[in-house]
Amino acid sequence: MSEILLDVDSIHTYIGQFHILEGVSLRVRSGSITALLGRNGAGKTTTLRSIMGLNPPRQGSIRLAGEVINGRPAYDIARLGVGYVPEHRAIFRDLTVEENLRLAERKRGDLARRSDLIMSLFPDLKRFYRHPGGKLSGGQQQMLAIARALVAENRLLLIDEPSEGLAPIIVEQIMAALRQMATETTILLVEQNFAMAAQLADEYYILDDGRSVQHGKMADLVHDQATINRYLGAG
Repeated sequence: MSEILLDVDSIHTYIGQFHILEGVSLRVRSGSITALLGRNGAGKTTTLRSIMGLNPPRQGSIRLAGEVINGRPAYDIARLGVGYVPEHRAIFRDLTVEENLRLAERKRGDLARRSDLIMSLFPDLKRFYRHPGGKLSGGQQQMLAIARALVAENRLLLIDEPSEGLAPIIVEQIMAALRQMATETTILLVEQNFAMAAQLADEYYILDDGRSVQHGKMADLVHDQATINRYLGAG
């Protein structure tokens, strides 16, 4: 059985005066895709942001390969090999595809070393390499957002809602890329599209009202319609 790469233990996170996460726990095995599921407002994005150090938890612990990382600034956590693909992409619209990717380098030459992989996963980025990010389609912008997290050799990727607002054919391309990425890194995936998450993930965790309520093998969840209806509202 694979070793635990990420161990989140009973974290409590506040945004201002609001207690958003009230005891979230999860464990992500090295080399896996783990889906973080739940209805809108359940706390999924805040969980990723807490792991990344953007909304540090006030209680609980977060360990990466056994090393405590909560309390560290986000740039420190990134240097440890954690990549973050935020919801709504957050690319630099006035910069070209190449410039967006170069900004993600941690060491000189990162992009050159990883370019073949990135362009094989996302051929559209090669075609529009010199184009501003704002000129890309929504699907291409999502490809660029994911590609930025691949420039450095991250051991863990936190990916938030990669299929949001995309046409089915683009979702299929994103899914194929994530499957390929999972052969060399570990992914914690927030995804509202249950069909997509079910096809990609090895394990799942469900959040409800800021708490972890259930986890297990994704292959078991797809046959558990009662749990799907109760916590996800997905058919």
